[in-house]
Amino acid sequence: MFRVLLAAGLMMGLVGCAQLPPRAPRPESTALTGPADTRLGRAVAPAVAAHPGLTGIHPLDDARDAFAARVLLADAADRSLDVQYYIWHRDLSGQLLFAALKDAADRGVRVRLLLDDNNTSGLDPALAALDAHPNIEVRLFNPFPLRGPRMLGYLTDFSRLNRRMHNKSFTADNQVTIVGGRNVGDEYFGATDGTVFSDLDVVAAGPAVQEVSKEFDRYWSSESAYPAARLVPPADDAAQAAFAEELARHRVAPETAGYVAAVRESDIVQALLAGRLSQEWAATQLVSDDPAKGLDRAEAKGLLTHQVGVIFGSPTARVDLVSPYFVPEQTGVDLFTGMQARGVKVRILTNALESNDVAPVHAGYAKWRKPLLAAGVQLFELKRQSDLPKKKKKDKGPEKGNGMTGSSASSLHAKTFAADGRRAFVGSFNFDPRSARLNTELGLIIDSPKLAQAIGTVFDQDVPLLAYEVKLDTSGDLVWIERSEDGPPIEYTREPHTGIFKRALIQVLSVLPIDWLL
Repeated sequence: MFRVLLAAGLMMGLVGCAQLPPRAPRPESTALTGPADTRLGRAVAPAVAAHPGLTGIHPLDDARDAFAARVLLADAADRSLDVQYYIWHRDLSGQLLFAALKDAADRGVRVRLLLDDNNTSGLDPALAALDAHPNIEVRLFNPFPLRGPRMLGYLTDFSRLNRRMHNKSFTADNQVTIVGGRNVGDEYFGATDGTVFSDLDVVAAGPAVQEVSKEFDRYWSSESAYPAARLVPPADDAAQAAFAEELARHRVAPETAGYVAAVRESDIVQALLAGRLSQEWAATQLVSDDPAKGLDRAEAKGLLTHQVGVIFGSPTARVDLVSPYFVPEQTGVDLFTGMQARGVKVRILTNALESNDVAPVHAGYAKWRKPLLAAGVQLFELKRQSDLPKKKKKDKGPEKGNGMTGSSASSLHAKTFAADGRRAFVGSFNFDPRSARLNTELGLIIDSPKLAQAIGTVFDQDVPLLAYEVKLDTSGDLVWIERSEDGPPIEYTREPHTGIFKRALIQVLSVLPIDWLL
């Protein structure tokens, strides 16, 4: 017992001694101005000039294309790369994208990398090596002063560390950006034999890009962004050489062949440079949380939820919502049931229990299904696996996923919604308390009937086959309807393809007051 108490005392002392370093002085930098004289700037200028005030949008619903677009944008950058993510794994795709950033820096491109610190465990040597490059600066948002074990930091600083930066953007030369739901990791880019996240990003060119860059600057210079050099041990010459060698090995490893092929075959950036990329030109507005939300200091008007409400107003006909983590609470239930009462058709797609990678989130959602269904809301839950053949695309390599509509062993991760078939949102925001109150988020609202109606078409054609429709039977109990193209519907009276212990866990979690954490 004495040893246990001694160890506990030492650990608490270690936690207590861990303090955040001073932020100032920090090198000042902002998005580069006058980047039109770059390959990307010259490429997009004619189309931007032909569509004044509008932003060109190209959806990325295929995982391999989404990866290739990032690598090729890094290759095309002449002056700057501003990169902001919640998760960056040190796996196959993460290492290849680190290599792409380093290659750009070697060419003289200024690289600013801003990562939320919650998921950087094990990345300190890589971040130190990157930060040591004269053209790369790394900052960490809401960092853990104690680098390991990270969880101990929650003992003394839970309120701050529970707030995370969930934003995701990849911007080249202040001319082209990628915004959406994907983090950086094999599961987001289809490079794993396990669960693959079905996700959605957009490539944007035009005025919205400058707004994304301004928002990056706001986060980069915020009180929560700390230079990595003040938190992680520095990388000496030997460590930098070892990191460069590690990246070189990943480039030629046999398991990278599929990704190298995806980059080689992808035509997205080359089409953009040649002025032939298909784009939907639309009025597009950036919505984003004030970075002060990371310290619980943001005003209501600085929150994404407020901005979305102002821009979307009150839908009059239809709302189609895709959210992997859907925890509506009573406020959300009142919102959607109120819409239904006004004659607005509401359809929601989220993960089934079998495909949800966070069981407590499913518990936070499950208890609200009956009141939503009773009001007429249509609920669909994405199946973990689909028996549908993968959609074939001309001139695409093998092993392509089905985008936001699912792939084998898929888990929904796209965050998008459309209102009245004319306006759509794509970004990082989940319809849950964490996105609304704790994490910072970012997205684009696009005034495009074409894109909004495409989301509606997914609900009309694909969702009924790829997801269970949840309904109430005549007794008011939940049933799950599974449909297929070549057989009668199958009805389940409990969460499909889940064991009794998992269902029991959901029952227990659903009665606990933890929604605010989800």
